[in-house]
Amino acid sequence: MPDWNALFVLSVPPLELFLRGTVSFLVLLAMMRVVGQRESGGLGISDILVVVLVAGAMGPSLEGDSSAVPDGLLVAATIVFWSLVIDAVAYRWPSLARVLKARPRPLVEDGRLNRGAMRRELMTEQEVEAQLRLHGLEDLSDIRRAYLEPNGMISIIRRSGGETDEPARPEIP
Repeated sequence: MPDWNALFVLSVPPLELFLRGTVSFLVLLAMMRVVGQRESGGLGISDILVVVLVAGAMGPSLEGDSSAVPDGLLVAATIVFWSLVIDAVAYRWPSLARVLKARPRPLVEDGRLNRGAMRRELMTEQEVEAQLRLHGLEDLSDIRRAYLEPNGMISIIRRSGGETDEPARPEIP
């Protein structure tokens, strides 16, 4: 039988929790500012991986299960360090970038669906068409190329060379 009283009683003094959260947040904020702003349009898979790993590393130190805040900060700094190293290597040596970084996948080529790329990405024809409609396009023949970008967005090059619409964003009341 669970001890219901213990469920709602703090196991770590509140001031300690506040200080752990404050120090962790400020140090991580400073680290992210030093790293620089990444793409603002969407997150790539490596970005999501870094966020999840940093959250996992910082969790115990925020909750008080770890012996000290620096334990979590060291793990988080290590994760951010390796993310930067991979980005730097991919930038410096483009041949390695093909292995280290995701590349755009052509979903539409000269008005025809690229079924091989769709199969690799597990995308149905209806999903691709829905994404194209979000860009204001209904007819595949209007599209020279459409790519599934590494951040999950679809970019489109029209056959006419004109601009495509931005994907529609839901209105927030």
